[in-house]
Amino acid sequence: MSKKLTLLLTLLSSAGLYAQKDSLRTSVLDEVVVTANKQEQKQSTTGKVITVIGQAELSKSSGKSLGQVLNETVGITINGALNNSGTNQTVFMRGANSGRTLILMDGIPVYDPSQIGNEFDLNLFSINDVERIEVCRGAQSTVYGSDAVAGVINIITVKQNVNKPINVKATLTAGNLNSFKNNLQLYGKYKKLTYSLRNAGIRTNGFSAATDTIGSRNYDADGYKGNSTSAAIQYAVNNQLLLKGFGMYSQYQAGIDAGVFNDDKHYLLKNNLLNTGFGLVYKTKGVQITANYQFSQTNRGYERDSADKAVFSFYQRNQYFGKTQFAELYASFKLNKSFTLLQGVEYRFASMNNQFESVSSFGPFKSGFKDTGIHQSSVYSSLQFNNQKGFFADAGFRLNKHSIYGNSSTFTFNPSFAVSEQLRLFGSVATAFKTPSLFQLFDSFSGRRDLKAETSTTIEAGFSHSYTGFTSRLVAFYRNTNNGIDYDYVRNKYYNFIKQTAFGVEYETSIRLSNRLQMNMNFSYLSMIDSTQSRTNFKDTGYIYGLRRPGFQSNMSVSYTHEKATVSIIGKYVGSRSDIGGFRRADVLLPEYFILGAYAEYRFSEKIKLFVDAQNITGKKFTDLRGFNSIPFLINSGISIHL
Repeated sequence: MSKKLTLLLTLLSSAGLYAQKDSLRTSVLDEVVVTANKQEQKQSTTGKVITVIGQAELSKSSGKSLGQVLNETVGITINGALNNSGTNQTVFMRGANSGRTLILMDGIPVYDPSQIGNEFDLNLFSINDVERIEVCRGAQSTVYGSDAVAGVINIITVKQNVNKPINVKATLTAGNLNSFKNNLQLYGKYKKLTYSLRNAGIRTNGFSAATDTIGSRNYDADGYKGNSTSAAIQYAVNNQLLLKGFGMYSQYQAGIDAGVFNDDKHYLLKNNLLNTGFGLVYKTKGVQITANYQFSQTNRGYERDSADKAVFSFYQRNQYFGKTQFAELYASFKLNKSFTLLQGVEYRFASMNNQFESVSSFGPFKSGFKDTGIHQSSVYSSLQFNNQKGFFADAGFRLNKHSIYGNSSTFTFNPSFAVSEQLRLFGSVATAFKTPSLFQLFDSFSGRRDLKAETSTTIEAGFSHSYTGFTSRLVAFYRNTNNGIDYDYVRNKYYNFIKQTAFGVEYETSIRLSNRLQMNMNFSYLSMIDSTQSRTNFKDTGYIYGLRRPGFQSNMSVSYTHEKATVSIIGKYVGSRSDIGGFRRADVLLPEYFILGAYAEYRFSEKIKLFVDAQNITGKKFTDLRGFNSIPFLINSGISIHL
């Protein structure tokens, strides 16, 4: 590890030398974000660590999935993003366990209560439906409630600066493995009405999800096909009042295999999501009031029908149903030039059920998880101070009442200070909580009703600085977790582990080497210690790593633009990490890997462009999930037309 840290320090020093050569002082792009405190504000007025993935970057990602784009963001590992299409996308932010990163769609939480950890399936989102992504790292439970332990990912679909009544954008993509993608958007603004309609589809033959260790067992390819349709409408009643409504229906079908190193030619995963709601925004000179309501339901099914009876349970149908309702009302009050108060209330309801049936050589079998629901309500406050001279502070408190766990509270304190136009210091201390899911509590086989809620405290500090052509940010964090919720691989039960600590360092930089040459890099280092139960016996033990979470990873891209053409080279390094070795077996170490990608586009005009996206261009064989194949060489090319 010392060599890797030495390499990191060398690169940081080199970047610093580059910056010192440029003594020109100029204003840098100070993007407006909404995720920090649910209101529009410049990044320079918050000490929260936010990375923005804008439309310029997303427009170069038509050949990728949403998980792959997020997987290139500092501090995030998306397990499954580099596996076959339809693989479960597990989000690890800053090393926190699955289900500790809250996914937002236009600022509203989306999650599936039928999933083990309330996770949201990123496969249900098309990258072409996304206008912008704001990744806010660090404990955000004070503003966003349960599950925002490591941070939030805000997927923003609303288009900005729409002026014409009718706009059309179409993208067509084709690639190897018989892959096809299409996207059609219709949007516009007519008087007080703004609207958007989108449809995106994807189809691919894919490759075998499971790894054939022998290489001659004729594992079949596991294909994928999906479609997503969405609509949104906004109506400005007057200068103060805006009404809005939205809806999305997304579904996919993916071939899956029986498990680690184990093929299955007749196994399908089918998943669909209906998400709809409405809201309003009321603005006056010193007050903004926002109200939102959202309803969602998911149907997820695993279906096996093996006519050749090559597996033990040759017929199997495992169906999950989840439903959520979310309502919130919050207001931002501009008290004076220095103080702004955010005050809000929130209500969440979630329910799920499950039906399982199978046929094996022992005959038919049925079981079920009866429909069960939980609800929670919250009230929260956040006070922001800005002295207009470079100092900003945010202090917040949330009180949460859960139908099972009763009252809990979280707080945050987040100061930042601009030492100069180029240098800003920031830090925070924040607490977070995570309640057990319905599955973890009530599943007849693995659930435990005596599970405790998980609590954590996160401390972080860092600085950002910018010069002409150079911006960077360095952050260090420490998170202490108590009563963490995890799975006992020996007893096959969920339980509360004793303690988990995580320490990490994140660095991201953007360097404009010339008018045509741009380089972006990020690095993250993670050290974890688990005091938990052994995965080989019934004794408590300690682990100095997190499963499937690398200690060191980095991403880099170099882009060259000349008139109408742009060419980019993308590199990704992932250090060694551990994975489950099997039932009552020691964990296994997965080797490090480095893969290369490339992107090129040619713009005939502002309305038409051709593009080519290639991933793993060297055909590197690597493993992200033990027993499952990662992507081979993939290439997609296409055309985008904007009228």
